[in-house]
Amino acid sequence: MDPDIWPLVILGIGVATVLGLIMVMKVNAFIALISAAMLVSLLAPGALGEKISRVAAAFGATAGGIGIVIALAAVIGKCMLDSGAADRIVRAFLRLLGEKQAPVALMGSGFVLAIPVFFDTVFYLLVPLARSLHRKTGKEYLKYILAIGAGGAITHTLVPPTPGPLLMAETLGIDVGWMIMFGLVAALPAAVGGVVFATLADRLMPTPMRSIGNMPDPKPLEDSELPPLVWALAPVLLPVILISSSTILNLRADAEHAALVRADQLRDFDAWRATLVDEGESPTPGTALLQHNAISPAVRDLVGADRQLTVEEREQVIAEVNRALADKNLFAEESLTGVQLSELAASLLAARGPRMRQAVAERMNRAVLESAYPGLIEPHVWDTPLRQAADVSNIFGDANFALLLSTVIAIVMLAIQRGMTRTQLAEVAEVSLMSGGVIILITAAGGAFGAMLQAAQVGPAIENMFSQSIEETAGASTAGLSFLVLGFGIAAVLKVAQGSSTVAMIVGSAMIAAIVQDMQLAYHPVYLATSIGAGSLVGSWMNDSGFWIFAKMGGLTEAEALKSWTVMLVFLGLISFAMSLLMAAVLPLAPTA
Repeated sequence: MDPDIWPLVILGIGVATVLGLIMVMKVNAFIALISAAMLVSLLAPGALGEKISRVAAAFGATAGGIGIVIALAAVIGKCMLDSGAADRIVRAFLRLLGEKQAPVALMGSGFVLAIPVFFDTVFYLLVPLARSLHRKTGKEYLKYILAIGAGGAITHTLVPPTPGPLLMAETLGIDVGWMIMFGLVAALPAAVGGVVFATLADRLMPTPMRSIGNMPDPKPLEDSELPPLVWALAPVLLPVILISSSTILNLRADAEHAALVRADQLRDFDAWRATLVDEGESPTPGTALLQHNAISPAVRDLVGADRQLTVEEREQVIAEVNRALADKNLFAEESLTGVQLSELAASLLAARGPRMRQAVAERMNRAVLESAYPGLIEPHVWDTPLRQAADVSNIFGDANFALLLSTVIAIVMLAIQRGMTRTQLAEVAEVSLMSGGVIILITAAGGAFGAMLQAAQVGPAIENMFSQSIEETAGASTAGLSFLVLGFGIAAVLKVAQGSSTVAMIVGSAMIAAIVQDMQLAYHPVYLATSIGAGSLVGSWMNDSGFWIFAKMGGLTEAEALKSWTVMLVFLGLISFAMSLLMAAVLPLAPTA
């Protein structure tokens, strides 16, 4: 079979296996995903004895990246609900905006709470408030519950630490802080648009509030029973602040480009040029550098010129050398033969991968040049004051540590507010971790499935099949916005087919990562993630648990939910996708991988 066709056959078999097991056979999502991963691995190239073990390795790698965060987020969410912190946030929104802006308050509450708390829990929490508001006003019931759904659904699909966005960041090599910041930017206009849609829907199809089962509406807590607002917000805002601060400091430190070559760091520029020329065509760091596509023929001529170069010519050579240093694949293994690499160069080369940041790639390549030409290039200073500050922030801004601090605050708040013993607190944590454990298993299995799609060479096959289209939209080496459209479309199709936004994000991001893994995008890959997240909103119907949560907890019929909830999520998805396209075109940012 054609080598470009077989990977696509494997892709079809893998996706059909996931959808068939989940939809037709009603198999648990974890078992379906891990089964599909093993099947794809068996069909993919590789040593026969390693085809199953590499699935387990990929599963472990994914779980290692997201497991701690998801587990801690589950504990935080449970503690916030039981302590009344979540209720305090909702009431603060209502007091701030007033009763007339209650839908905005409910949307804002859902928007904030769905960052650390799963959507179903957020909806369970806020629906009683919507029912209470309707009893007070006698109108706009559908508007209230749609506003809750809009706020909760959009951050559930775009902002970590919810599992889907978190795993997309892991799969596409995106810093969690970037995912949080730009996920929020893409989500906010969509959430506001959700309130507008809720207003129109309530006018077009006013829906009565019906009783839900035989259970009476829960009695709300008194204000005196709730924690102060600052404490209530702390578990939500602390990790966002710490992670975002770390990201900003790292961006500023990376912007120093401390590893790039400066003219005063070349001890003997002409001697270095002569060395490069004398190396001829043999594979060395020097020849790899000169043959890189960032080096123009004019600069190659300058390097080989038998004369003194002017200051302007030297600056031109150094500028193009620095452009080449940004390529993490600048030095192939054969070009390093015989070079006595420093410990720094060796360790960075060993860690080289598609997720390496540009500044780190520059440091790695500079370390290689320093090792190859020790008497001609001075060692660079990496640990600038700003870099040292960024290194410290990386401890507190690590998502795992930030969520741990947030968890401690949430548990202490629960203990103080409800007077719980250590045994009772342990029970709360255990219940939370049991629910979080299921999510970890599903997302890690999805990561393993995505890794096996990459092992099957799905990306190169699709790239070869559509190479002409890629060249037309992307030019010689830069991918265009068509990949954002592709990511949105794949996620939407998967969402309609199997119902889970999380699975759609997992599989969709894995497929896109396999396609673009060796490409240099003209925009930050975070926009790929927001496009996929936007697509995963489209197509919520009867195979989606969120559909049934909205319908049953809201007291709506299936037809009413299809006309309101399903249509609203299409609206949200299109707005957040439009924001992704706009940001990629207007604010592309420097790629990090």
